[in-house]
Amino acid sequence: MTLSSFPSAAPSPAASASSAGLTALGWDAAWEAEFAPYAAQGLLPGRVVRVDRGQCDVVTAAGTVRADTAFVTPHDPLRVICTGDWAAVEAAGNPRYVKAYLPRRTAFVRSTSSQRSEGQILAANVDHAIIAVSLAVELDLGRIERFLALAWESGAQPLVVLTKADLVPDPVALAHLVQDVETAAPGVQVLTVSSLTGEGTDVLAAIVAGGTSVLLGISGAGKSTLANTLLGADVMEVRAAREVDGKGRHTTTTRNLLALPGGGVLIDTPGLRGVGLWDAGTGVGQVFSEIEEFAAECRFHDCAHEAEPGCAVLAAVDAGELPHRRLESYRKLLRENQRIVAKTDARLRAEIRRDWRIKSAEGRANYAAKRGRRV
Repeated sequence: MTLSSFPSAAPSPAASASSAGLTALGWDAAWEAEFAPYAAQGLLPGRVVRVDRGQCDVVTAAGTVRADTAFVTPHDPLRVICTGDWAAVEAAGNPRYVKAYLPRRTAFVRSTSSQRSEGQILAANVDHAIIAVSLAVELDLGRIERFLALAWESGAQPLVVLTKADLVPDPVALAHLVQDVETAAPGVQVLTVSSLTGEGTDVLAAIVAGGTSVLLGISGAGKSTLANTLLGADVMEVRAAREVDGKGRHTTTTRNLLALPGGGVLIDTPGLRGVGLWDAGTGVGQVFSEIEEFAAECRFHDCAHEAEPGCAVLAAVDAGELPHRRLESYRKLLRENQRIVAKTDARLRAEIRRDWRIKSAEGRANYAAKRGRRV
């Protein structure tokens, strides 16, 4: 079911009191209880299926309405209306307005490319975060770990889907690729699918039938093709990826919420060129859970896992129990996340500057000692 399949709403006050028909979009008793104060004001509940240019499409029990978001556009970019939100919409009016939205259960947020280090919310109230990765090009495990950190931080359950599996006909080679991704994604299901042959699509359809899923990945990962497979129709435009690097052009330009014929709803997103972390410390820890388990055995509780004596993490690397690539990726994401958080946390900025001064002083002292010994 696509947006055009939803009926247009008639401005009926009687219909505004009813939430019947929203169950397929995820409406439940808890949402109804949250909405009670707005129902008392005669507002209409509905789910936001698309947002663009200060307006949004909201599916209500009475049909789809086009509503203005002026009342819910604060200065904080993380509080703007978003695809997946449950909104309180005026029952009538021209134009209609979204008056509020219900507290989000989960939210997928990344940092923007602006120098102000703002967060950008991509999808709300998501149960499953599907990270689409193309097997047509070499795997970028670091990018997968980055997506996973944001997915875990959002509160959703991540799932890595390796698309275009038909391009890897050798089962042994495919098994090695899956193993590499599983190493980078502890505790996360890794599924190989092919929209061409149908491999794995039935398993994926069963997973997404239970709730709201968001489809994430870079351009060329096969997201639109995968969405069409799940929808059972060519709803999303598909363009061929470049053969030289597997990258595609943006075929999805807005985030759209689509009802699936087998149950559940899917939020399809544009290809993401950049996936910056946004206060995702917990998510990073989840992605690298084995490193944090090793770190619990370090001699010093504030061990940086660089050259400290008694470092269990470095010992695991030396013993071949932990790939050095994983440790480097962990360090990189931690540093990036710390920089992002520090831009909005004055106390953390002061702590970072203090640590830097201490390390700089220690470095100068060590350098001076070495020069003294040489003399």
